[in-house]
Amino acid sequence: MPCSGGLLDQDVEIILDLSRLLSRTLHPVPTGVDRVEMAYARTLLDLIPDQLQFAAVNPFGFYGRLPRAAVAAFLDDTERRWARREAPGRREMLASAARSLMRLRPRRPAAPGARRRFYVQASPHHLHRPARVRAKLRAERARFICLVHDLIPIEFPEYARPNGAVIHAARMRTMADLADGLIANSAATADALTRHLDDRERAPVIRVAHLGTDPLPAGSGEMPRIEQPYFVVLSTIEPRKNHILLLNIWRRMIETLGPDRTPRLAIVGRRGWENENVVDMLERCDAIRQHVHEFSGLPDRSVGALLRSARALLCPSFAEGFGMPVAEALQSGTPVICSDLPALREAGGMVPDFIDPLDGPAWMKTIMDFSAEPSAMRARQLTRLGGWSPPAWRTHLETVIGLVRDLDARSEAPL
Repeated sequence: MPCSGGLLDQDVEIILDLSRLLSRTLHPVPTGVDRVEMAYARTLLDLIPDQLQFAAVNPFGFYGRLPRAAVAAFLDDTERRWARREAPGRREMLASAARSLMRLRPRRPAAPGARRRFYVQASPHHLHRPARVRAKLRAERARFICLVHDLIPIEFPEYARPNGAVIHAARMRTMADLADGLIANSAATADALTRHLDDRERAPVIRVAHLGTDPLPAGSGEMPRIEQPYFVVLSTIEPRKNHILLLNIWRRMIETLGPDRTPRLAIVGRRGWENENVVDMLERCDAIRQHVHEFSGLPDRSVGALLRSARALLCPSFAEGFGMPVAEALQSGTPVICSDLPALREAGGMVPDFIDPLDGPAWMKTIMDFSAEPSAMRARQLTRLGGWSPPAWRTHLETVIGLVRDLDARSEAPL
């Protein structure tokens, strides 16, 4: 018998893993993966509240179910911490984390009874440890569904952290061996996943579901003061994001156009890894110092205000799994100039202006056009933007639930 809304049979139960969020209790600034796990929890609570349970491997390594009321309070507290974006004193921070972990003590899973269980994980947390994943699936007697964000560390190891390719390959082996179904965040990711699993006799079912886009909060917040016109880059500073291209373009514009005619650039995001050349330019290049502004840890309200007043979002990446900043910018009404990558075309549709990430002159020409007033290219993109619709988390999770339904119709038994 189907549940309210007909999404799932009443004898089916989804167990959502919250290990990633629990591991981040001392972090005031969320990552993209943190936001995805939060969106899974919030949206599934709306869609299937009576058939949803929560579980996690806590930071001490213990696995179990989490009390629903404690999870609800934890989600609220976490979102408030993200909104503030300010780290409290160490003593207060540790006390708050201890209270959260105490309320969220793992409980032993109950016997499944008549319900058929599906364990859903939206993050790569612990996936490089197959024994741990196998143990929790065995404890729950559940089948496994996992979200795949990208295969970039495997396909482009030069952009990964040291040892990143090895760790990500281990995660993929765990998913290939233990998962019944995989959700790819884009068709580009699904294609990479299919190539990676092509030589395996057993392959999980793969479905594509674009990540949802939450509107950035309205209002000005503490809006950083930047002279108009300006452009925004919204990403961690790491090699594949290609910040070095933009910094060199800005230096060239200052040299050829002069400081008064050169727009500003706002780089929003924390410093990542293997980024020495970018950091050297940010800290030591006097030529761009007055025109390039670096911001880290801005609250969402400030990011939204900064983005809405920009001439465009710039995204010159070499590789992407989906391209959340592209969708966020378009949802905010801000044009996008981005790399011509399949994943970014999925995120932005026909709206952005797409440029090869190696074509510096084309990037410089387009940025100069967009900075003018009026700008013909910018006006054309704003016209295209009028017909664009952002991807929704509800649609994403309905695809996940649909995969659960299809797998449930099969007779394969859990581990």
